[in-house]
Amino acid sequence: MVSAAERWRDDLAAWAIPPEILATAPESPWIHPVEMFTVTAEVPDSPSHRRAREALPEGGTVLDVGCGGGRAALALVPPAGRVVGVDQQEAMLERFAEAARARGVDCATVLGDWPEAAPRTPSADVVVCHHVVYNVADLEPFVRALAMHATRRVVLELPTTHPLSHMAPLWRAFWDLERPTGPTAEDCLTVLREAGIDASMQTWVDDTFSARARLSPEQQAHFMRIRLCLPADRESDVAAFLERAGEPPARESATIWWDV
Repeated sequence: MVSAAERWRDDLAAWAIPPEILATAPESPWIHPVEMFTVTAEVPDSPSHRRAREALPEGGTVLDVGCGGGRAALALVPPAGRVVGVDQQEAMLERFAEAARARGVDCATVLGDWPEAAPRTPSADVVVCHHVVYNVADLEPFVRALAMHATRRVVLELPTTHPLSHMAPLWRAFWDLERPTGPTAEDCLTVLREAGIDASMQTWVDDTFSARARLSPEQQAHFMRIRLCLPADRESDVAAFLERAGEPPARESATIWWDV
């Protein structure tokens, strides 16, 4: 019988870009623009932040794995008195540290992938990991390493469906390519429960978040063109498509948490 962890891995593998398309890409489509993750203002509250905050003591420590610019951790300041960010991009960690200093909170950073970076990472009262798990094929050891670094609670946040699902119309229009539909947040929860983790999940509509809204129309078209493996001379076509499509709908997200 195929386990939930194996199904998760196989469903993620189906998102691979076909080799014949990838071979035409003028640059790597696997980009995470720092501009999309920079924290410059107060972070709106959410179920994920509330689940983390209710387990966090005054002055406690938050570990943010895959921290990007630090939205997940910095939303918890206060009561958090110290934040630790782990990310594979040095530029993300620089933005994380800048945002922490701007808020007057003690900060440390760890450069590397998770869970390989786990031995170099301190423990914390609460571990948060937002919008990362769809990049993790081997999910069980990833979340176990999160739990080993938490003394109170682990909180995951993820879209209820794959975060690149919104690109399906673009892949269809520019490459006549159909994209997968799985895995989902429910599948993630099943993996955790099969691993013996007593996790809970809440789904909610995140009408305050739009990654595209943080970018200019020109930036949106530029990054989307790269992700579609298209040459620079197709950027105007991508821009026209995005303009016709209008603003994306509010995203449905899931908060998954468990105590340790």
